[in-house]
Amino acid sequence: MSKVYFTNLRTNASLNLLDKLEKLVHKAGIDEIDFKNKFTAIKIHFGEPGNMAYIRHNYAAKLVETVENLGAKVFLTDSNTLYTGRRSNAIDHLIAAAENGYNLFTAKAPIIVADGLKGTEYIEMPVDGEFCKSAKIGAAIANADIFISLNHFKGHEQAGFGGALKNIGMGSASRGGKMELHSSSQPYIKKKQCTACKMCEKYCNYNAIKVTPEKFAKINYTKCVGCGQCIAVCRFGSVLPVWNNSSETMNKKVAEYCVALLRDKPNFHISLIINVSPDCDCWSSNDIALVSDIGFAASFDPVALDAACADMVTAAPSIPGSRGNEEGKLNLEGKDKFAHVHPNADWRTGLVHAEKMGLGSTKYELIEV
Repeated sequence: MSKVYFTNLRTNASLNLLDKLEKLVHKAGIDEIDFKNKFTAIKIHFGEPGNMAYIRHNYAAKLVETVENLGAKVFLTDSNTLYTGRRSNAIDHLIAAAENGYNLFTAKAPIIVADGLKGTEYIEMPVDGEFCKSAKIGAAIANADIFISLNHFKGHEQAGFGGALKNIGMGSASRGGKMELHSSSQPYIKKKQCTACKMCEKYCNYNAIKVTPEKFAKINYTKCVGCGQCIAVCRFGSVLPVWNNSSETMNKKVAEYCVALLRDKPNFHISLIINVSPDCDCWSSNDIALVSDIGFAASFDPVALDAACADMVTAAPSIPGSRGNEEGKLNLEGKDKFAHVHPNADWRTGLVHAEKMGLGSTKYELIEV
């Protein structure tokens, strides 16, 4: 049975929320890791501009300060998104992060986009899972000596909820890795948006995509291996993934990516159960939270951490007017809010698969700090 440490959000004049976060991670045992002169990645989601539910930079800065005091060389990081948006390349990603308050001075650490300028810089880490034989992990994260996840616990339209496993497995994957997680198919071309720039052709390692005389790219599916590099380098949204993975398959693949990354790397995980919005922070807006803010939790076991956070949200009463409870008449206390909001997503499958692979345990002891 794994230990999950938890602190509520009650404060006083001598103990604010940042103090409580620092106290929590120390009690949870972060000091047991040898940080001295080690490159330490703090994996975080910087938030899509327009969405106000993402983790404030103040929390990240406190965590940076804490591990720096333990001797670490710290950087904050995330990988580029698969969809074309404000965080699909390093330039736009860093600008979006800055808009949301993340920079060297406010967050107290350098910000590195893990998979590089165009999402093509990754290292394949072996896993030999049921679905994935290796994981395409953003190079900066793969090369880090120590990995820490700072997670915003909230709903997710395909995974059920986004917590530690989602932030680690999906969030650390390169753009090509994200395609593997989301899709089991080869990409397709949206002809109207193709500018015939030939970037996809240049970067395809399998000679599977060519620009035709008609001035649009065409994929040779007998050669295409579905690596997603063409999606990563296309700047015009012309090369697109086929979103055909079931929730169950995607969650299991995410678990396998987590195993690949964490298996031989010291790691620690913190989840903030606040602003529990129904959908991912990748959206450019956020809906009313499903429950009131609950607290912070931390553990060496990301599986137990997700299980504990999900149980706490289940036990909490839903906020009247939140999604699925618009009239304030539906009592969801003690019920799975994520299953209610996203009935086609099964978050349990990912945790069970991760447990089966030895990443952690769904059984936990909750220790209040």
